Amino acid sequence: MSSSEGGKLWGGRFVGDTDPIMEKFNASIVYDKRMWAADIQGSKAYVKALEKAGLVSRPEMEQILQGMGKVFEEWSKGTFEIKAGDEDIHTANERRLKELIGEAAGKLHTGRSRNDQVVTDMRLWLREALGTLKRNLVQLIDTMVQRADAEIDVLFPGYTHMQRAQPIRWSHWILSHVAALCRDAEKLEEVQKRVNVLPLGSGAIAGNPFQIDRELLRQELAFNAVSINSMDATGQRDFVVEFLFWASLCLTHTSRLAEDLILYSTKEFSFVSLSDAYSTGSSLMPQKKNPDSLELIRSKAGRVFGHVSGLQWSSSVGLGGFVFRRSVLIVFSNVMFCFSLCDSSVPGSS
Repeated sequence: MSSSEGGKLWGGRFVGDTDPIMEKFNASIVYDKRMWAADIQGSKAYVKALEKAGLVSRPEMEQILQGMGKVFEEWSKGTFEIKAGDEDIHTANERRLKELIGEAAGKLHTGRSRNDQVVTDMRLWLREALGTLKRNLVQLIDTMVQRADAEIDVLFPGYTHMQRAQPIRWSHWILSHVAALCRDAEKLEEVQKRVNVLPLGSGAIAGNPFQIDRELLRQELAFNAVSINSMDATGQRDFVVEFLFWASLCLTHTSRLAEDLILYSTKEFSFVSLSDAYSTGSSLMPQKKNPDSLELIRSKAGRVFGHVSGLQWSSSVGLGGFVFRRSVLIVFSNVMFCFSLCDSSVPGSS
């Protein structure tokens, strides 16, 4: 075994160096580094379970916990250095831990596969992300309700088939969109429940052979439940698909809201005037005020729809390939991207 392969978490049976092209192709650190905090959180919980199972001594556990604390501090301060051999966030954190505390760091991975590790990281990261989206969504709903209350005496025409149909209150139009967003908030709570299930301790596919206390892991990581089947825990993508379905529906609703406001702000309608702070102009036609903020919400919705379709295909792989860590990370890059689109399209009170 070469020294370069000896530093990899998976390098046990390999000899010779990985081709640099394969190194680059195989690396996921570019996007999974966003899970650094979740990865450290999971490792801290896992070493406590290792200590309870008698696989590490108490001094070794304390050493690993302190070392992981230093790794966390480096990430927080922006001083963590990603090196060429760090193909993913797990390798990077454990490599740095070994630099800080020495050989005891090697015991941290005992009985743990990167399969259950990455899915745990994903669920921890997504759980926090969903909390952010829920807060933003509730703030947006509250702001719209306040506007509806303040402008309840404003009347304007309601439309069907793009033709004036019946007079309605402006607040009635606002609250029609609030109703849709309230359903989104309810659905998001259901997604949160299914995300908040612990997969750690499942190993690669066949469980953990070292009597790891999964109830201890559940409590340490504040999960509501423990996964019931190790192969399903590391192989299923349901919680990711469900989040993307939710994201596509939520952005459908924000897209409809944006489209209405775009129309209502035109000279032909002249029902609303958009703030200069959220509009742009034209370099050729200075009289124009372009509703770019609203148009971007609509375009971002389309991008989420595309990611949902792609994920459904990649999640249809059968028994021979569904437990594959790299596929999880590719899936998760879609999750991160769609989260950023939702976060910017449901921007709270702004």
